[in-house]
Amino acid sequence: MEQTSGPATPPGPGAPIRSGIPEHGRVPKYYAVKGRLEELVDELGEGGVLPTERELAARFEVARETLRQALRDLLIQGRVRRRGRSTVVAGPKLEQPLSLASYTEGVRRQGRVPGRNLIGLEQFAADPLLAGQLAVAVGERVWHLERVLLADGERVGLESTYLAVARVPALDREFDPGASFYAFLREKAGIEFGAADERIETVLASPREALLIGTPPALPMLLLHRLTRDTTGAPLERVRSLYRGDRFSFTTRLEAG
Repeated sequence: MEQTSGPATPPGPGAPIRSGIPEHGRVPKYYAVKGRLEELVDELGEGGVLPTERELAARFEVARETLRQALRDLLIQGRVRRRGRSTVVAGPKLEQPLSLASYTEGVRRQGRVPGRNLIGLEQFAADPLLAGQLAVAVGERVWHLERVLLADGERVGLESTYLAVARVPALDREFDPGASFYAFLREKAGIEFGAADERIETVLASPREALLIGTPPALPMLLLHRLTRDTTGAPLERVRSLYRGDRFSFTTRLEAG
């Protein structure tokens, strides 16, 4: 692997220690190129178009593959994104709170326009695992609501929601798939939320999921599993939400217990 060396520079607030430079001082060449690309990204600002790979490789005097590796890192981090055949500077990541607030509420707080595209709304018989999670009998009918999540019209995630048909028997007739599901449950179905258990992990999207979200299969995703309960403590819904790792970060507040 090509390597270079150079003096360590003090990192800025929130930056990795020693700006990613190992103690021995040798840095892979692609990482040094990435640093120069980050400076260019800062100069161009959101929406700015980067020069072509050929032009950047010539400017930085590196091989095209070295440059591509640096660009891949920036794509995964969400600093840049593809637009047709061009690479442009991306905007800041969406910060979604880890709370019982809906996706719609979280996106609106950041001045973005939330949206959803319906993939499917159907009933099926609960298997033993799902029946146990929702506290229903095996074979009882449950809803599966699947939607692509949007922010300013951009596809940013995929959400699957499961809940007992007995809870909301007219869901297919009364619910607008483009609206907030939590607002519907509160305002139309009279269901109040009590608490939720949530788990987050990093995954790669399946080919189907990548196609629906419009991302390469190799792009890391943030996968959230949520089991929500009502105010009586009874299970209400199980949700599987897949978010683009380059477009989302999650925040929470921790207090001393």
